[in-house]
Amino acid sequence: MDLPTALQSIQPPRQHRINVRLPHTPGYLLASLAVSLGGFLNGFDTGSIGAVTDMEQFAETFGVLSPQLRGFTVSLIMLTGVIPSFFAGQMADKLGRLQVVSMGATIFAIGAALQAGASHLAMLLVGRALCGFGQGMWVSNIVVYISEIAPAKTRGVMVSLPQLVTSSAICFGYFTCYGSVKIHGSMAWRLPFIIMASAAMLLVIVCYILPQSPRWLMARGRREEAERELQKLGVSRAEAEKDILSQVQAAPSLSLWGSLALIFRRPYRRMTGMALFVLGMVQLCGIDGVLYYAPTLFKQAGLPGQEATFLASGVSAILMLAISIPGTLFADRWGRRTAIISGGLMLSGSMLLIGSLYASDSVHAYGSGRWVVVVSIFAFALAYCFTWNVTAKLVACEIQPANTRAAAICTAQGLNFFSNWLVAFATPIFLANSSSGAYFLYGALSLFTVIVLWISMPETRGRSLEDIQQSLQRPVRWGLKFSRPKVKALSGFHCLF
Repeated sequence: MDLPTALQSIQPPRQHRINVRLPHTPGYLLASLAVSLGGFLNGFDTGSIGAVTDMEQFAETFGVLSPQLRGFTVSLIMLTGVIPSFFAGQMADKLGRLQVVSMGATIFAIGAALQAGASHLAMLLVGRALCGFGQGMWVSNIVVYISEIAPAKTRGVMVSLPQLVTSSAICFGYFTCYGSVKIHGSMAWRLPFIIMASAAMLLVIVCYILPQSPRWLMARGRREEAERELQKLGVSRAEAEKDILSQVQAAPSLSLWGSLALIFRRPYRRMTGMALFVLGMVQLCGIDGVLYYAPTLFKQAGLPGQEATFLASGVSAILMLAISIPGTLFADRWGRRTAIISGGLMLSGSMLLIGSLYASDSVHAYGSGRWVVVVSIFAFALAYCFTWNVTAKLVACEIQPANTRAAAICTAQGLNFFSNWLVAFATPIFLANSSSGAYFLYGALSLFTVIVLWISMPETRGRSLEDIQQSLQRPVRWGLKFSRPKVKALSGFHCLF
């Protein structure tokens, strides 16, 4: 045997050398994670701004803020977020979901840079106003984009990813401030804004890389582009043909006022009404009062020292992040109604318990009362992150028709921003005048929300967006007995809205 033949005989068979394969990550998962960077910006500001305004270094630059001025400073980002919410959906229908997200992220980056470099309060407020304006453009469109690219069987998890990232960012924001509070000088409070400006520019870049929504392309009559984007996203051909590529082209884009008028006409107004109620009321449970003013709440309960209250806020953020992970992973394993109702009962119970403790003068710097308050605040935040934080936007988005989805969700997000602003602005004023009043109010509003949604909320888990719309458009009447719980929910939904 010659040498070449001998060498060839000892080489391993070709099939044994190409046997190892890397696991394949679906494109829709990568796209959902990337665009969820918007949730990071939202959460990081939420987790840091309350602590920033509580820093001694912040007071050295801007002076000590009154409860009213502090509430206005913290909440301004939500107030200005209301404005773009009324036209962001119409813009997204015309320009595309990612294009509007990119525009909003650019405005947010400018606002964060202004806050980072602020030398007087007016400059800081202008920066917060710009951040709110940018955030109002992307928050809902991120949810709409993910809901339109995700398969039905994993849509709950995918749409919940921005909320999971938000919880992570809240934790990161708390601990960033816990660390930066030890820095001497204004860099202690400027650092969080520098981080936000950098993350916003990264989101701008991401939006130019991700695939467009195939459902949006189909609504624009661009089928070939939709097929190419579906391949990038890794959506199965069977599901694409059944649900997405069979979509009928929507009517041409309407004007801003035309879009707003359309979502309140039959047959869209009952879906719009549910979205408005869900996204408006879930914020009136008081979650932003807890997230923004956690250091103040723990200080009021009797925890001594700035670092102790900041650390308690950070611990609550870690627990919220930990509970958000199973909440996200199980989003498609248990019903949306179950999450909303059970979560609401826990939220209202926690708030009413805290209010009762303060009203009975059972909370002091000593004794067990303060620890019951601290544990109840933790329980409230955890219940919210596990249930309402995951489910509210998901349901509001799932029940909308394709041609009004962006407009209806962005309008509902405008109400959500207003509710956020109201809670963030009023909470420090409430706390300064009554230790129990805010808790009783938020507990009662949470209980009211549970009652209404128990009567009217449909079950949408595991169903395609198109199938949900077909179910919602079927005529249903009171008095009929149905064998499936989800149809009962639809009947109540039909009659309320």
